[in-house]
Amino acid sequence: MQLQQGKIGVFDSGFGGLTILKNIVQQLPQYSYMYLGDNARSPYGTRSFETVYQYTWQAVDWFFNQGCNLVIIACNTASAKALRNIQQRNLLLTHPAKRVLGVLRPTTEIIGSFTKTNHIGILATNGTVLSNSYIIEIEKFFPQIKVHQQPCPMWVPLIENNEHLSEGANYFVQQYCNQLIAQNNNIDTVLLACTHYPLLQQKIKKYLPENINIISQGEIVANSLHLYLQRHTTLEALCTKESSIEFFTTDSCEDFNAKASIFWGSKVESTTINLT
Repeated sequence: MQLQQGKIGVFDSGFGGLTILKNIVQQLPQYSYMYLGDNARSPYGTRSFETVYQYTWQAVDWFFNQGCNLVIIACNTASAKALRNIQQRNLLLTHPAKRVLGVLRPTTEIIGSFTKTNHIGILATNGTVLSNSYIIEIEKFFPQIKVHQQPCPMWVPLIENNEHLSEGANYFVQQYCNQLIAQNNNIDTVLLACTHYPLLQQKIKKYLPENINIISQGEIVANSLHLYLQRHTTLEALCTKESSIEFFTTDSCEDFNAKASIFWGSKVESTTINLT
């Protein structure tokens, strides 16, 4: 069946993927986008690999049913726990001409260019840390690099409750930063491996040594998508170019709109959909 033009889908378990979408739109404003947050079932970080895979595939399949030919999984947990199965199993069986990309691969392909000591720190959710996906993927490209991981379970709740700029947040930011640096004092590059964490970047910078590079993923993913579309001209031609954005959530649109504005930086209007 011949594919028709469609919007680019961007998926996250909640709100954090909006930081990725914001960078993508800044760099590629000509395309049309659909964003979906699975807020009714978030967070994904504490769920099993199989559950995250099932939830993520339901979302990707929903995008495909809306006419999207390209979907970006803008969630580190879903990229770590579900992307490979979707690419190697679901796409081959049901949608061989469509594509699903994540945030993990673009980051690990270039992370080695930021470090001089070959020691990198990862600040992430429990789910991403337990998956060891960053350790596995970075080793493929930069086997000489030592990766040090630090889970930060309190950061997402702080951000989603709009407490990330409060004085109370300082304790938890300092705690996890200190725990990471205590693992190895040669760390010179720290990756914010959760799409929520850029909202804490100024506080993180305050509690890490001045010489450390702090890397967030939004610009990296946007650059990678730009290059991907340049290389895959047939797929690029199937991307609608109307400079539009639609927002969807699996939970209350009123709640989503209020919290999404924290990440998006301006008013958001969404529609509630059901994935089950």
